[in-house]
Amino acid sequence: MRVLVTGSSGFLGSHLVDQCVRAGHDVRAFVRPDSDRARLDGMPWVEPAYGDLADAGSLRRAVEAVDVVFHSAARVVDYGTRAQFWDTNVEGTRRLLDAASGAGVRRFVFVSSPSALMRPDEGDQYDIDESVPYPDRWFNLYSETKAVAEQLVRTANRPGFTTCALRPRGIWGPRDHSGFLPKLLAKMLDGRLPDLAGEKQVLVSLCHCDNAVAACLRAADAPAERIGGNAYFIADAERTDLWAFLARVAELFGGRPPTRRVPAPVLGTVVRTTELLWRLPPLATRREPPLSRYSMALLTRSATYDTGAAARDLDYTPVVSQETGLRQLADWVDSVGGVRAFVRPVA
Repeated sequence: MRVLVTGSSGFLGSHLVDQCVRAGHDVRAFVRPDSDRARLDGMPWVEPAYGDLADAGSLRRAVEAVDVVFHSAARVVDYGTRAQFWDTNVEGTRRLLDAASGAGVRRFVFVSSPSALMRPDEGDQYDIDESVPYPDRWFNLYSETKAVAEQLVRTANRPGFTTCALRPRGIWGPRDHSGFLPKLLAKMLDGRLPDLAGEKQVLVSLCHCDNAVAACLRAADAPAERIGGNAYFIADAERTDLWAFLARVAELFGGRPPTRRVPAPVLGTVVRTTELLWRLPPLATRREPPLSRYSMALLTRSATYDTGAAARDLDYTPVVSQETGLRQLADWVDSVGGVRAFVRPVA
């Protein structure tokens, strides 16, 4: 196949490019002109396509003679204006869908997120499946715009143009410099991450990058009549005790596991104050808040997902175990110069 990968210079997108090449596909990598292209430039068998999700013309050129689009590009930070999130996550997806459909692309695989279903007022959830409806209110602009974009993708499905959405939770693994794991590890290296869960066990589903990529490739080949218009939760095989996992990562890379606890009233005050401050334009548009209701929910609520539908329709099975993934991560961290290079944000 000839495939287009958006977000190809990023964390998940770069792994998608690699696996598509290994599978023998012709790969076109969609990247912004100002992105770090050093890795892609070292892959002469990958065709670059320069553009932006805001530029419909560049999208039309990118999808020419393409069979499958893997759309992994998105605004994923926890700050920014509504216009910034809406134009990238919603309108960018709409433009790409229109370009792909018009060019005769046969399949469109959208990398979504379980955050599209998160409600501000819900508690712990265990082994939820795709029957859970979209909420009426969301935690933040990221959750809202991913939900809207996912619905655009699902409703675009038609004969000859098969669309589906995948919802990997907590993607982790090599090459990640800005996801949840390097951010939390950076705080543990400096002893700045308190134990926010207290006595509570927080059980979560996570998703190693190789497992997310495996699901994407399965979605490209699965029968159209089976997957068209559907969304699927994707996760590792393990149900993870989040804070035990973080302690393991801290031990692996020389950090300090979280032990200091913050009283709930103090924590609530800090979160409310931070969110008020981040309504100010200089902060809201330029810097991620140190704490928010959304990030607190991810760290203190149990959230596990049933991947039975993906197993049934995509023939999805995790290809990397958590233990293997941690060994891979440790080897990669050594190869890039150590743990500080891992947790250093990349522009």
